[in-house]
Amino acid sequence: MKIFIVIAAYNEGKSISKVISDLKHAGYDNIIVVDDGSKDDTYNFALNSGAVALRHIVNRGQGAALKTGMDYALRNGADMIIHFDADGQHRVEDLKAMIAPVKSGKYDISVGSRFLKPVKMPFFRRLTLKIAILVVRIFYGAKMTDAHNGFRVMNRKAAETIDITSDRMEHASQIVEEIHRKNLRFIEVPVTILYTDYSLQHGHGGLGQAFKVFIKMIFRRILD
Repeated sequence: MKIFIVIAAYNEGKSISKVISDLKHAGYDNIIVVDDGSKDDTYNFALNSGAVALRHIVNRGQGAALKTGMDYALRNGADMIIHFDADGQHRVEDLKAMIAPVKSGKYDISVGSRFLKPVKMPFFRRLTLKIAILVVRIFYGAKMTDAHNGFRVMNRKAAETIDITSDRMEHASQIVEEIHRKNLRFIEVPVTILYTDYSLQHGHGGLGQAFKVFIKMIFRRILD
């Protein structure tokens, strides 16, 4: 089974080399880093660390970067695609549990959930994530414990079926929408998210960002 790991990266020069190194030491060789218009040396660090490095000339957003990486992986024969963060929040140790349900053939996609085990996180991060869970349930009827976790594993069918058209952070809600609209078999898997000063500075969990995502979700529902 040919497994590709897709990492969207924007100004992640301080963390990307270690992320790639940890993945390679765990036996994952097909690593794609999409440098989304970074102003630092993210691209060179990724390339020198042994990943396939792709580049957006301008910053288009995480959704667009994941789409670019997934398209590359599919063109190169991927049987399974993993979304993995560039800032060190995701643990390599959780990959086996994430991969197993999809590899078994019982599910098309597994989605990480930080709320299926005890977790410590900043109050406003928890609040925005809980609001997102409620909104996703209202909009799509999706009963999930963590609607905006970027740690995902999908088989080729799911990767070809999910159509990411939202360039920026609202892509996470769109992926949930696609899963339910297209009847993909999914499971949530407990994972540990590592909150560090660095990852919190690079995170997208503010109330302002959440509001923007919510407005774009409404517009997408109206236009459907």
